[in-house]
Amino acid sequence: MAPTKRKNQTIDSFVTGGSGFIGRHLIERLLARPTGRVFLLVRRHSLPRMKERLAHWNASGERVIPVIGDLAQPRLAVAPAQFGELRGKVGAFFHVAGCYDMSASADALAEANVTGTAHAVDAAAAMEARCFHHVSSIAVAGRYRGTFTEEMFDEAVGLDDPYFRTKHESERIVRSVCPIPWRIYRPSLVVGHSQTGEMDKVDGPYYLFPILEQLAASLPAILPLPRVEGGFLNLVPVDYVAAAIDHIAHQEGLDGKVFHLVDPETRSFGDTLDVFAEAAGAPQFSLRIGAVESALTPVTGFLARNADGTAGKLLGQAVGLPLRALDYASNATSFDCRNTSAALSGSGIAVPSLESYARHLWLYWQRSLNINASYGRALEKTVRGKTVLITGASSGIGRATALKLGAAGAHVILVARDGERLEVVRRLVEKVGGSATAMPADLTDAASAEALCREVLQRFGCVDVLINNAGRSIRRSLRLSQDRFHDFVRTMEINYFGALRLILGLVPAMRRKKNGHIINVSSMGVQVGPPRFSAYIASKSALDGFSKCVAPELLGDGIDITTVYMPLVKTEMIAPTGLYDSFSVITPAQAADLLCSAIVRRPKHVSSTLGLVGQVTSSVAPGLFDVALYLAYRLFPDSAAARGEVAYSDEEPSSLGKVFARLFPGVHW
Repeated sequence: MAPTKRKNQTIDSFVTGGSGFIGRHLIERLLARPTGRVFLLVRRHSLPRMKERLAHWNASGERVIPVIGDLAQPRLAVAPAQFGELRGKVGAFFHVAGCYDMSASADALAEANVTGTAHAVDAAAAMEARCFHHVSSIAVAGRYRGTFTEEMFDEAVGLDDPYFRTKHESERIVRSVCPIPWRIYRPSLVVGHSQTGEMDKVDGPYYLFPILEQLAASLPAILPLPRVEGGFLNLVPVDYVAAAIDHIAHQEGLDGKVFHLVDPETRSFGDTLDVFAEAAGAPQFSLRIGAVESALTPVTGFLARNADGTAGKLLGQAVGLPLRALDYASNATSFDCRNTSAALSGSGIAVPSLESYARHLWLYWQRSLNINASYGRALEKTVRGKTVLITGASSGIGRATALKLGAAGAHVILVARDGERLEVVRRLVEKVGGSATAMPADLTDAASAEALCREVLQRFGCVDVLINNAGRSIRRSLRLSQDRFHDFVRTMEINYFGALRLILGLVPAMRRKKNGHIINVSSMGVQVGPPRFSAYIASKSALDGFSKCVAPELLGDGIDITTVYMPLVKTEMIAPTGLYDSFSVITPAQAADLLCSAIVRRPKHVSSTLGLVGQVTSSVAPGLFDVALYLAYRLFPDSAAARGEVAYSDEEPSSLGKVFARLFPGVHW
């Protein structure tokens, strides 16, 4: 097809998929031009959302004009009168709509990608649009081995995957049926905005982020992990994709060409994983073990090809990602982009290096996508309409957990000694759309704890989930504790007896209901036994021992007990120890995530990898383990607070102490 010539000028555009991730950013680029209207295909029920987008784009109704229709219907189901108004006025028809979800069913992919494209081509021709701009995907190459050029299409192989197949078929429709000039854009795996990190869903490399988060929380960043090389993984930020499409669409003499919107720097899956590991503060995969490296590609390829079977679906649910996505880990295809490079020459539009924006992607995922992607819907399903009692709810972990559970639909009973601070938390829970009841009580006082249990049972009948979170930590060596027996009494009163009073008071109602869940917030220190924490760890170990003994007794009553061995958390409880300012700690929100996950899964234990390693090592090599703990004892002295002094702001571990703390993050040293 001979390319048409046209001047580099602003033109009126028609856009499908304008509410999608790429579509929204493309429209922003189109509206950044001084003139040119955007006709936006929208379903009638999506009109309110389009008005919100207009406000976001700061665009008037004269620049963005809604066209009521449906991609699933012939000629997009656009009213004949409006079709007549559009005829001859559309310069660029951007077909961005499609299904980019590798976990979608084959039927859904076919309807969105193949049928939708056929209807869009038909509509563009009927409108007499000057050029059809089709947003395809590098998935059209299938599992081609080698470099797939912009001129290649029929050379694709391995199109048995429904996502690959439907993207290939939709592009074939444009190439063989479209009667007007066309241009095709094949972006690689599109990730968030390179400046803000903004992303609309978990896809592609984002499936790996929860794993990296766990590694960052459990292992020191300097510890090398086995290398996983894999195939090629090509990523591009959405702002580059939108800018490139907008620029190329407004250039002359490019009809009938294909443009690969890819990162010209070809990276392996392993290289990409290392970039994100560094952004997450996790260990990098730099330890080369031939057997591990060579096994990745065949294993992931096999799993991806069997993703739609019953076993594949169950495995995908268990690991938290669609197994089809593993095709990216074993992808043997690289892509040239000579057409794209020539078209963008002199424009200043280029793919930024992944290192320059990986941290932005990571931080946005942590803030906006992490909880919903991991267990948000499952948490809501688990706790909506349920009653959850949280002790120590006035601050730290308790407050963060109350907010998450309240937002998920639970009624949260807030327990702590300070009634005023509980009221503040109660109002915060209500602000996030939840409901809460503040019930001040002193759990170290038997009468107060018993009165609390009576009132809870009278008002609510039963507690569905009891979270024993309130606690007291004392970090003081035996040498400074020899005349402080009350330290051991105080920790036992709240950490063991306080929790025990609530369990004994609330379990009978759980037994009658034949359902209940008790979560005890313990410490990684119980697994490791760090020096200077004898009073604290003894009290936590007492609750741990009690739970192990009664758990089998409660099993027949539908009551589960979960012990969460929490790593070091940045709360008011550790504030008196100034040297912890230099330690790697998790936030109360991250600790709350562990508790919310425990509510959903109801496991026996929740532990970090380092905690488990410490527990095993202390059993198989107790002498060697004591030597390591003695080194920690010498490296981290008693705090000023433990010595009875007020000032502690000048406390800082030695250089060797900092290295030791990095090697064993999360441990209470």
